Amino acid sequence: MDTLTSMRVFRLAVEFKSFAAAARRLDMSPAMASKHVMHLERRLGSLLLNRTSRHLSLTESGATYFEHVRQLLDELDDVEAAVSQSTASPHGTLKLSVPVWMANPDFVGILNDYRARYPEVRLDVDLSGRFVNLVEEGFDLALRVTNPLSLGPALIARPIAPVTFHLVAAPSYLRKAGAPADAQALGRHTMLGYSMLPANHSLEVEGPRGVETLKFDPALQTNNESLLRLAALEGMGLAFLPKALIAHDLQAGALTAVLTDYRFFGTKLYGVYRHRQYLSPKVRSFLDFISDDARLR
Repeated sequence: MDTLTSMRVFRLAVEFKSFAAAARRLDMSPAMASKHVMHLERRLGSLLLNRTSRHLSLTESGATYFEHVRQLLDELDDVEAAVSQSTASPHGTLKLSVPVWMANPDFVGILNDYRARYPEVRLDVDLSGRFVNLVEEGFDLALRVTNPLSLGPALIARPIAPVTFHLVAAPSYLRKAGAPADAQALGRHTMLGYSMLPANHSLEVEGPRGVETLKFDPALQTNNESLLRLAALEGMGLAFLPKALIAHDLQAGALTAVLTDYRFFGTKLYGVYRHRQYLSPKVRSFLDFISDDARLR
């Protein structure tokens, strides 16, 4: 039995906490994945994993072995990537995690154009909106609006594009309630809130009079930007939404931006990936491709 393959199986079984998940990743049966780990245990003369019907956990010896195996496999992958980078074309499955609001025509156009240039890359895109664990869940890359300083040393964040937010409402709402003259007038309007904002629903904005603090009690609150967009389109109230999600609505007149001389949220979209000396061609090519595309700006 190939020991290198066994080491890869062991690593994935630990990271996924499952033989079945490791087997799916390596296109083998769970029984074969288990045999690979038993091969390592026989070779080392030591139990690496505690097994129950529902759970895998590392033994003391297994924890020590895992750290060395992970470092060794990372270094091997780096060497292979360094040697093949100049000649290898991007290929394989690129597993991505992206924000919900990127389910929009522009981003789909970017994916389509990328595939046209790199047809050997298959795209697996997660839009669940949750904060995925890149290592344990086998993601190659996450696109996140994040603070890079909060990621820790195991991850790298490459800036991709600024993310612009607008305060918008449907024409039907503005005909009924009027457009707010300034930020303080928002207290008299029906607001649709994003649940990732502070619990007291206070928000600092920068406008003609400098930085102001807004406080409001949302009539609807959700962690899903797509639902906020639909609620705004229905005329339920005013919502802060990323430009990339509503660009076509603004163009068509289905939504109207208000308080356009104010700046709401100043943030960036980052490509987040595991700390590695060399990136695989599929990850590097995708990062370069989206960084150069004006549709994300």
